[in-house]
Amino acid sequence: MNWKVASLVNAFKSPLVSLGPLDPDAAAMLITAASDIALIIDNQGRIRDLAFSSERLAVELEGSETWVGREWLDVVSPDSQPKVATMLRNRSQAAPPRWRHLNHPSRSGGSVPVLYSTVQLAETGYLVAFGRDLTDISELQQRLVDAQQSMERDYARLRHVETRYRLLFEMSSEAVMVVDATSLKLVEANPATREMFGENWKRALSRSLRDAFDNECQDRIQAMLAAVRAVGRAEPVRATLADTGRDVTITGSMFRQEGASLFLIRMLPVETDQPVAMPEASSQLLKLIENAPDGFVVTGPDGRISAANAAFCDMIQLSTQEQTREERLDRWLGRPGVDMDVLMANLRQRGQVRLFQTVLRGEFGDTLDVEISAVQLVNGGQPGFGFAIRHVGRRPQASQQVQLPKELPRSVEQLTELVGRIALKDLVREATDVIEKLCIEAALELTGDNRASAAEMLGLSRQSLYVKLRRYGLGDLTEDLQP
Repeated sequence: MNWKVASLVNAFKSPLVSLGPLDPDAAAMLITAASDIALIIDNQGRIRDLAFSSERLAVELEGSETWVGREWLDVVSPDSQPKVATMLRNRSQAAPPRWRHLNHPSRSGGSVPVLYSTVQLAETGYLVAFGRDLTDISELQQRLVDAQQSMERDYARLRHVETRYRLLFEMSSEAVMVVDATSLKLVEANPATREMFGENWKRALSRSLRDAFDNECQDRIQAMLAAVRAVGRAEPVRATLADTGRDVTITGSMFRQEGASLFLIRMLPVETDQPVAMPEASSQLLKLIENAPDGFVVTGPDGRISAANAAFCDMIQLSTQEQTREERLDRWLGRPGVDMDVLMANLRQRGQVRLFQTVLRGEFGDTLDVEISAVQLVNGGQPGFGFAIRHVGRRPQASQQVQLPKELPRSVEQLTELVGRIALKDLVREATDVIEKLCIEAALELTGDNRASAAEMLGLSRQSLYVKLRRYGLGDLTEDLQP
């Protein structure tokens, strides 16, 4: 078999001597072994024969058994057809063989990349197209592109976070500094900090943080930083700046960045016109409310929470009091829109409610039986409401502590007087009984005490009417019980 190949720098020097004459079977084996897919193309560009040495490529190109007799242009993707036409057109040129990337449609709907080079047979003029499967390389390239895009997205996200941090840091009206936790040297300071240190801020901030304050304050600052380093937080301390003599309050927190520990220091100026100190008794009362085991809540006239203590947050399964701000109390109280409306109506009418029994719903589905005592507040002309909420779930037979009236109420006014004294479910049952009794009395009066007509008017059977008459003690049932 004679080959018509272009001269190559590294081609065999004497192929006839080293290889000898090759029969067709040996040539076919060489062609198949040298490529993942080999095509024999005639002078019209049709595929005369093909062979696979890659089993995966043969499976992916599921319809390849129908390629024989079809044009090479028809078995490649549209974007690869111009390359095939060029390879067929330049088949007789003496230029060195050139590898071209072609795509074949795959059974999965995608494409299979194959790198082809052609050699012309001298006797027949046919082309032998050697193909190398590029699927693995293409997948690696795609993973590389995906990784690069992911890194670009991460970089963009970090840039956005840094921009927001920088904007917040620079525009903050509070003096904020980042200080190295080991050397106490300044790492970064915002404009408010530079303004607080005055004209000599560069010299002040080039020293240790302790040296920027008076000698009398340095021990307090050192103790505050030690507490922050140990437990992550500390009580604010008051200090005086060494250069300007300005009094400030210092607070700090700690964080780690790139393996280093850093302090975030905030400085607030101490105002000269301090408000009048709160009396000791009032301060103790506030501490008592804040640390009390019962929940305390203050709301505005619309029922939105303005303040709540830690016990209430525990009851509703929230971690901080800030999460309750501007939320409506009936989000967690009883039936939404019912219990809260009853409480508000009684508070506006009477100014206070005592021992109102309902339930409190937590954020994660838990419910607690609670008693609520509430009072109306007036603060600067704006009405508000204070609620004391006590968990009564562990009381033995708590529901029996409030005794119901022996006789049913006779009017709506008597029913409303029970609000806050008995549980809402008991109040609803009382109201139902009162209405039922009044309707039966009215029916008996309209029918002249005719039990059959009264039962028909009420839509009841005579037996059901007699049961209700005995329940409410209405009339003499002796005659009706005679056979």
